[in-house]
Amino acid sequence: MKIQAKYINNFNIALEAIMANKLRSLLTGLGIIFGVAAVITMIAIGRGAKQEILSQLELIGVNNIVVTPIFEQEEGETSEEETDETKKKTKRFSKGLDLKDVESIEKVLPNIKATSPEIVFGINAIYDGKFRSTKLIGVASDYFSISNIEIHQGEGFSQYQHENAQAVCIIGSGIEKKLFTGKDPIGEFIKCGEKWLKVVGVTKEKVISDKSMENLGIRNYNMDIYTPINTLLVRYENRGILAAERANSFSGDGFFISEEADQTIKNYHQIDRLVVQVVDAEQLSETADIVNRMLKRKHNNVVDYEISIPIQLLQQQQDTKEIFNFVLSAIAGISLLVGGIGIMNIMLASVLERTKEIGTRLAIGAKKADIINQFLFESVLISLSGGLIGVILGVLASYFVSTFADIETVVSYGSVFLAFGVATGIGLIFGISPAKKAAQQNPIESLRYE
Repeated sequence: MKIQAKYINNFNIALEAIMANKLRSLLTGLGIIFGVAAVITMIAIGRGAKQEILSQLELIGVNNIVVTPIFEQEEGETSEEETDETKKKTKRFSKGLDLKDVESIEKVLPNIKATSPEIVFGINAIYDGKFRSTKLIGVASDYFSISNIEIHQGEGFSQYQHENAQAVCIIGSGIEKKLFTGKDPIGEFIKCGEKWLKVVGVTKEKVISDKSMENLGIRNYNMDIYTPINTLLVRYENRGILAAERANSFSGDGFFISEEADQTIKNYHQIDRLVVQVVDAEQLSETADIVNRMLKRKHNNVVDYEISIPIQLLQQQQDTKEIFNFVLSAIAGISLLVGGIGIMNIMLASVLERTKEIGTRLAIGAKKADIINQFLFESVLISLSGGLIGVILGVLASYFVSTFADIETVVSYGSVFLAFGVATGIGLIFGISPAKKAAQQNPIESLRYE
């Protein structure tokens, strides 16, 4: 009990000294305040960036290579004898991205886990007098697993995929809410454009931010209607047939097509997107290179497509944010170092100012350990007070960064405890030297000090 009473007494003396010099104590802790605030903000930004990357990976899937068509292709080859006018009117023919390309990739590449060709068709969806403009997406059965889309009700397309253009569809959760309020959509028929499709499934809702849709170039999956790709090609539109007609416009040598004929079809690609999922993430770049060479050869050396690896793009974003976090960490570290030096400087000045007080305590029986504890308590209290204010500022700064800079932040309890731990450590480390100096005072000389 006596030992506990000593610590309480030393703590009270330290607290009285701080309260007697409130402004000086506040100014002393400024470095700690800004350093801790920077630590909280840095960790919040880092956690937010990680969470954003993980959520975006969930949207696009992992180990994916995305091939998208380019509608207008200006690349061409002409002989030296051709005039400028002829060069302008001719360009190399490409059949465009189609299902045969998908078959070739599946057949040639052994490390392919799944492929997902997509065709996007704008429609008006109507049910029971309710209307909604949306997109009908022709997909293969692997589309949902590759895109991490769960079927919440009903079933997938596995049993319909190889049947001849079955008039079925799976609707997004948003379409269900808009058109089937309070009613089970499974088994109902919905008018998609000019055709009626039977609803066999409903997708589970996916939370997609506007920022993710913009960065990743994806749609709002919840507002789409999905049908087997063969159904869309047979019952709606097959641009591959138009591309074949386009091929009949070739010139005699079989390599070039006139510009006038080409203008009749702007989007000659049969499919609008192809996702290739690779078994091993380490082979993404090499596989993408092979896919590029295969498509270039099959498209008559016309690069009318674009290949991207979303996970690598996300990694580049993460690396950029990590550089930002590193800079912020350096600023936080400097602020904490300056704050610690400030505490040590003020505590040394305080020891000098309170020399007579120290002498009096030593003269009436206080031990050196009591003097050390008194000044350590004082430095730690200043540091912890600065840490508390810094935590509040850090949380507020994280909120403002998230609100006004459109950067996702996540403040965790761990970062708060870390900030308090750092603040306590700073107070202890930089308070030891002044505390020892105070304890080494000679009581007689201290009492004579003016």
